[in-house]
Amino acid sequence: MLPVNSISYGLTNGGFGFFAPYKGVISKRLFAQMPGAILPKNVVGDGEKMAKSSSFLAFNKHWTPSKKLNHKKRLGIEEKTYAKSSLKAVENNDIYTLKDPLVEDGKTDGSVVGEDELANSKPKKKRKPKTNKSQEKSPVTFEEPTPQASSTNVSRSKKSKSETLASEVSSNGRPTIEVNLEEEQSKGATNKTNKRKPKPQPKSSIKSNETVQISLATESPSNSQINTSVKNKTIKPLYPPTGKSVVVVESVTKAKVIQGYLGDKFEVLPSYGHVRDLAARSGSVRPDDDFSMVWEVPSAAWTHLKSIKVALTETENLILASDPDREGEAIAWHIIEMLQQQNALPDSINVARVVFNEITESSIKQALQAPRDIDFNLVHAYLARRALDYLIGFNISPLLWRKLPGCQSAGRVQSVALALICDRETEIDKFEPQEYWTIEGYFNHQKGPKNFLCPSHLTHYDSKKLSQMSVTSRSEANDIENMINSSKFKVIGSSKKNYKKTSSPPYITSTLQQDSASKLHFQSSYTMKLAQKLYEGVKLPDGKSAGLITYMRTDGLHMSDTAVHEIRSFVKERYGQNYIPNNARKFFKKVKNAQEAHEAIRPTDIRRLPSMLFGILDEDSLKLYTLIWARAVSCQMEPSVTEQIQVDIGNANGSINFRATSSRKDFLGFQAVYKDVETKIIKNDEDHEDEHNMSFEALNNLKTGDQMSLGKLDLKEHHTQHPPRYSEGSLVKKMEELGIGRPSTYATTIKVLKDRNYVTLKNRILYPEFRGRMVSAFLFHHFSEVTDYSFTADMETELDNVSGGMTDWKGLLRDYWTRFSKYCERASNVHIHQVEKMLEKTFGEFLFASLPDQSRTCPSCKEGTLIFKVSRFGAGYFIGCDQHPHCKYIAKTLYGEDDDDSTPENGRAVEEPKVLGLHPDSNEKILLKDGPYGHYVQLGEDKKGHLPKRASVSQISDISSITVEDALQLLRYPITLGKHPDDGLPVVLKLARHGLSVKHRRTQAPIPKNTNPNDITLEKALKFLTGKDAKQTGRPKKNKDKEPVEVL
Repeated sequence: MLPVNSISYGLTNGGFGFFAPYKGVISKRLFAQMPGAILPKNVVGDGEKMAKSSSFLAFNKHWTPSKKLNHKKRLGIEEKTYAKSSLKAVENNDIYTLKDPLVEDGKTDGSVVGEDELANSKPKKKRKPKTNKSQEKSPVTFEEPTPQASSTNVSRSKKSKSETLASEVSSNGRPTIEVNLEEEQSKGATNKTNKRKPKPQPKSSIKSNETVQISLATESPSNSQINTSVKNKTIKPLYPPTGKSVVVVESVTKAKVIQGYLGDKFEVLPSYGHVRDLAARSGSVRPDDDFSMVWEVPSAAWTHLKSIKVALTETENLILASDPDREGEAIAWHIIEMLQQQNALPDSINVARVVFNEITESSIKQALQAPRDIDFNLVHAYLARRALDYLIGFNISPLLWRKLPGCQSAGRVQSVALALICDRETEIDKFEPQEYWTIEGYFNHQKGPKNFLCPSHLTHYDSKKLSQMSVTSRSEANDIENMINSSKFKVIGSSKKNYKKTSSPPYITSTLQQDSASKLHFQSSYTMKLAQKLYEGVKLPDGKSAGLITYMRTDGLHMSDTAVHEIRSFVKERYGQNYIPNNARKFFKKVKNAQEAHEAIRPTDIRRLPSMLFGILDEDSLKLYTLIWARAVSCQMEPSVTEQIQVDIGNANGSINFRATSSRKDFLGFQAVYKDVETKIIKNDEDHEDEHNMSFEALNNLKTGDQMSLGKLDLKEHHTQHPPRYSEGSLVKKMEELGIGRPSTYATTIKVLKDRNYVTLKNRILYPEFRGRMVSAFLFHHFSEVTDYSFTADMETELDNVSGGMTDWKGLLRDYWTRFSKYCERASNVHIHQVEKMLEKTFGEFLFASLPDQSRTCPSCKEGTLIFKVSRFGAGYFIGCDQHPHCKYIAKTLYGEDDDDSTPENGRAVEEPKVLGLHPDSNEKILLKDGPYGHYVQLGEDKKGHLPKRASVSQISDISSITVEDALQLLRYPITLGKHPDDGLPVVLKLARHGLSVKHRRTQAPIPKNTNPNDITLEKALKFLTGKDAKQTGRPKKNKDKEPVEVL
């Protein structure tokens, strides 16, 4: 077992559980080139049980770790790592020593010395590490070579007495390095060692709010590519139980439900999601160090890991039962890594991975009978995605902060989604509506129903078929109207036909979000929240708990044979034999990765009717369950059959034709489900069946040659409509069509865009905010690949290939980083003025549309031109005069982030100054002006080197009623009331945006409303300054902790 304060070699020690068969030394090759199931025939180790280490042995029975591993590197505190010993490697009887100088940010830099130098070298004095008792309460960061297929293995040497770093030579001739690290993570200890005489050192622990980084230099991976998946292995079933087992799932709800199924032989514990993640700071993914990653363990995760560690005492099996996707596989891998680092997995514990698609008793027990190993391909795909998102986020965001203050990267997938929304908005801006007319006639027949006029539309005029844009003006429509009114009409033909409508496939993640948005008006994130609740299970009236639906993050359409049989049996009983097709319907989707082709979303028990859950589920959860239940039932039913009739009505010579259509349902088929009382809680699409039937009967009674009388003629004016903006459902559909994102990322993608105020949701429609459009334009001009639809879709395909074992994940990262780093370098050299010009050119019509007469001439100096500029302070953008600082006129202000009440309304046009009068003493102009923070009065004109006196008029509601007397009253502030008795500094009465206040040094207190300013004296001001409403003003202290940056 590796100690917790050591470098985690991921799976380089041969893995764990079923895939941890042997004990050997670390070979200096990375995991990407090591077979997951094929081991070297001759592995150099310490000689203990090596005869049994040539092949995989299940359940770790022949894997004996050393009792104590020696630590020879100091823990890196505060971003610095101090190496404490040298690293020896033996190759061809030569000794190489890697010296350990100060390493910044966890990077190591070694120099090679000869054997003579090594003999003459003197040991350096070492610093004593600080001690602290708090360890598990602090987040801890580890830098690790991520899991790759290499033959790198941690030696389980028992040479604890020598406490040196030794080396061996592997069978392939490469040097293998034996790394001995002290088992002291739980205590945070770091031991000093001496080559000749070991000396004990005081133990040190990790202080609160500190992170520990540990780094180790590794060789470049070899070029061999070997699949890491372990196949054709016989693994012992875990149910029925033969001993105590610990099962780890993600949530408390799942743990409680599954615990009820398995009994006392199993202890089910929650991990509360990921137990560690990439550290949320720059440098956590290091392309220059073969994409090594720095992991951070949140404080709360230590508690959960400790609970699992305690439960593993006298346990036979550790069963990892996280979700059946990449994230679930990664959670299982992280848990094992952390437990290994804490020496919590002795060789007697068997480690297994089980997956299930639904939380039911039969499904859980069936999964335990088919355990497997960790699928490293899925872990690699997870790591590649996390690294890509991190590299994009932490490299683009700093550029955006400098070029577009207040903006940060939207992320890899989010940037494309934002581009979709912004591109649609650009289409709408450029769209020019066109006028067109339609003509509808209402005819009557003597044999038809009384007071019933048969609706029809004009299809032919002057013997020509009409298109949408055939009639484009009122005059043309009036000419046609005159011709129709002077004609007589009769039935010239009719036709009937039947058409079938098949049911839709069962839900997958994307279609569930689309339908819940259109039918239930749920947001995507809310839909997934409810679906998670239905999946994890609820307590039923019989006292048992069960999951109500299958796993909800899926892109697979198939259903199990058992589920299909149950649905067909249920349909036969409830609706009849004629509603069941002869053969069961099977749905297939071209899934790029068969390993992730999970079952479609369906109820775990189709006979659990929605009405049975009334009172158990809340209203919204019941609606979503009903939606899923109805779709699952209908997908195995016969198509509906509709009979349609068309009647053509024309004049005598056939130059004018009208067409009337109607339809009626001959066989409900799958639509019987939506007429069922069980589905009344959700919206039905067909509400006008009676009206349709009446119209159908009227047309069905008509025969060719029957005379028709025109009852009414309607001329309707229309205009072509711009492409519709995206709703959450339509955006998910578009992303799915383009192959962007995964089922688990759709809701998160939209949430990120809304949280960062790049888009706004109004009436279920997504509108792009201006700063979102700025970010999208910046990325389009300087990071074209990030916003390119096809490139992002191809990247998703590559990630799927990684999870399928067809693509090397580090090779994928290396190729992408080579191109992306060049984009970053070029974008960093772009001057802010170039960005301003680009945005002005792109959004000029929008930016200058609100200016008076759309003139860009500065109304203040009459010489300058109004241009788009980025504020030097804060996160604002404005349109101002290009003669700044000589002319400080601002015509329009746009802010990049939401401020407090002092922020002006986005996009508000600023009025020209108005002269109220002259000051009675100085004879200077008194101006009423409009600035970024509202209206104010000013004494005198703007002059270079002179700041005129100003006062806000926010207290006056009617700006047009302000007189010169009002302005003089406002301009008299601030007023010095006197000197403070303690320090002799002035006490000032001032007028702020929110009313009057008194101020002394940094202490400020508001004046109660309705107080007469003339009644405020120095004595009253001193009482206000010592009252409960007094506050300290000025800059906050700089020693506050910075908020962590979100990892994308």
